[in-house]
Amino acid sequence: MFFDNGHWGKTQYLLERGLDTELRRRNVIANNIANVDVPHFKRSQVSFEAQMRRAVDSKKYARENKVPTKLTNTKHIPFFRAMDYKQVKVKTHVDYLSTMRNDGNNVDVEHEMTLSLKNQLRYQALADHVSQNFKTMNIVLRSI
Repeated sequence: MFFDNGHWGKTQYLLERGLDTELRRRNVIANNIANVDVPHFKRSQVSFEAQMRRAVDSKKYARENKVPTKLTNTKHIPFFRAMDYKQVKVKTHVDYLSTMRNDGNNVDVEHEMTLSLKNQLRYQALADHVSQNFKTMNIVLRSI
């Protein structure tokens, strides 16, 4: 598509990845809540935002802190490589370290319900931004 390499395309891509992340997070939270009474069940959590922030900021960091080096051989390793934000993956981690109850389960229903509400609000905000992006693009395309 014509807009993929510009600011609009990058923004749209990041919003869509955010929606995918929130959907995965909702499923993980639902699974945690569903297994609250299962002995030795360990809750899971989703991580994505910190790694995406690192990837997005790495290009700026590479420009600002570029060490003047000369790579004279293809086997030389550069000092810093910018991360590609399109390569960042959503990861689900299982929390094996904590235990809340005597049966080994570490799911706190109140905490999971709070996470569920935050997740719902973030998903709605991201969906609104995606909708607004397309409305803006529609206005731009109509004015051409």
